Amino acid sequence: MSDSIPMTREGYNKLRAELDRYENEEMPIIVERLANARAEGDLKENAEYHGARESQGLLQARINELKGKLGRATILDPATMPQGEVRFGATVKVQRKGGKRPETYTLVGAGEDDYDAGKILVTSPLAQGFLGGKKGETVTVQLPKGATEFEILGVSYE
Repeated sequence: MSDSIPMTREGYNKLRAELDRYENEEMPIIVERLANARAEGDLKENAEYHGARESQGLLQARINELKGKLGRATILDPATMPQGEVRFGATVKVQRKGGKRPETYTLVGAGEDDYDAGKILVTSPLAQGFLGGKKGETVTVQLPKGATEFEILGVSYE
């Protein structure tokens, strides 16, 4: 699992800030909850203790996930990508075959994805299908519902 994870400096900083908050603000609160629950005695029937242990486990899993992503991060600058070709950081306007209106997606890295805003992970199946495409080309994307054709209407880097 040593694949690098492309992201912008902004996405990296966002994940780094999230990790810092978890480690330096939220984890100490959970540790304090555990200490207080332990002080109450019998741990077998102590709901506060078991709740705090579960919270600690979930938070530690998220911390580990963030550390993994940050450790494999490759910082890329979309401005250095080949213009006119769909690459990391591109905003691509496409028309689904049989679709009624164009769709616009920006291919982003970890920490920047927001599907509702059209920001999709460059590693997603949809983005992977667009990579390397140029304006005017038709690409076939393997989606969970099956192969879907898209015409690339435009490629830009903001």
